[in-house]
Amino acid sequence: MDIRHLTYFIEVAKYKSFTEASKSLHLSQSTLSKVVKSLEEELNVELIDRSAKKIELTDAGEIVLAEGEIIMESINDLSIHLYDLMNLKKGKIKIGIPPIIGFLFFPKIIKGFNNLYPDIKINIFEDDSNKVKQDVRDGILDFGVVMLPVDEKEFDVTPFVYEELSLFVHTTHPFAQREKVELNELKNENFILFNQELIYNLIVQECLGAGFRPKIAYEISEWGFISEMIGENIGISICPKPIAKKMNQDLIKVISIENPTIPWHLGFISKKRKQASPAVREFIQYISAQLPIKL
Repeated sequence: MDIRHLTYFIEVAKYKSFTEASKSLHLSQSTLSKVVKSLEEELNVELIDRSAKKIELTDAGEIVLAEGEIIMESINDLSIHLYDLMNLKKGKIKIGIPPIIGFLFFPKIIKGFNNLYPDIKINIFEDDSNKVKQDVRDGILDFGVVMLPVDEKEFDVTPFVYEELSLFVHTTHPFAQREKVELNELKNENFILFNQELIYNLIVQECLGAGFRPKIAYEISEWGFISEMIGENIGISICPKPIAKKMNQDLIKVISIENPTIPWHLGFISKKRKQASPAVREFIQYISAQLPIKL
């Protein structure tokens, strides 16, 4: 059924007159009559009782009118929703974020974006980097935030944080008087590590590269708990440097690690060749305008 034909029939039914409907539609009366006749032939029913002086709808015509008005209203709503979507009045973004990343900076980013686009809904799914990558790959998430590097043949990547991992110790620890330590100086220390797989594996690999296997006393899933453990002088930790802003700096000292430094780079990833929605594109542009982000 041609939507245009349905529109013309509804106009005739509304005015109960071919003459008035043709004026409204800026069509000749004969053209309008042919269109309605064509619709009747297509539906194989008579829609208009032409025997009366004044146009009356048949029972079939009443049904087509009622259902046609619903269809036209839905089409109009569709146009409005698409306009809102394309003009960023509405939309939905599904983001995957590992716990530490959301903890550090995402509330501020989301607040800024929501101030600009209050009707775009952001759904956040917190998981480890490997799960985030898999969900982006499977199309479950619009994009994810992960540690870099990743396979750029598989993902489009927007780097946005360039930081390093640092040493966190109690203020009474001997290292607390220093500004820098070499990684191999930590071989006899008791480590308290965040148990997120990628950052945990990164620290272990770097320690092995420096000639020792770290003595991991505790594996903890919350940064606040790690902070409390260091604050009780139970052990040391290696964490992203920006975490210091969330810890008690009267009890904890942050020290740079060298020889080697341990990079902690983050980026947005999206599936290659997947068409992003206007809301997702705008969110990535919003982040990109603030690059590089220093936490």
